[in-house]
Amino acid sequence: MKISSRGEYALRALIVLGLQEERVLSIAEVSAKTLVPLSYLEQILLQLKMLGYVKSKRGKYGGYRLSQDPDEIVIGQVIRRLEGPLAPMGCVSVTAYESCPLEEGCLLKPLWALIRDVVADLLDHTTLSHLLNNQLPPLKKPVHPG
Repeated sequence: MKISSRGEYALRALIVLGLQEERVLSIAEVSAKTLVPLSYLEQILLQLKMLGYVKSKRGKYGGYRLSQDPDEIVIGQVIRRLEGPLAPMGCVSVTAYESCPLEEGCLLKPLWALIRDVVADLLDHTTLSHLLNNQLPPLKKPVHPG
């Protein structure tokens, strides 16, 4: 799994909007607070709107705000919808499996699967509210195979 600048910037925008949950923020305000170029941020906010995470208001005092409570925005879901699967390798992806010629007896596959599980578990138990409160959920102790 690799988070692109689009994924990181989308999370930054959600955080900024979450910190100002009571008001609509102009795209210029969001850009200034996230350090994301305005033209790129427009594309990202449009995608977040299409995915149902933000809503927009037109007009002189228009802008963006969250469309869901921060407790309902799960970071794992946001990342998957923006970036695709969380698995570090296609051979262990749950949603986008890709076969590998070395798959039979591959000694790396258990490692990739464990990484997938730990990352997915953490992101699937982290909400925007956790990030806003600077309190990540505790890591579960991973179960090692064998």
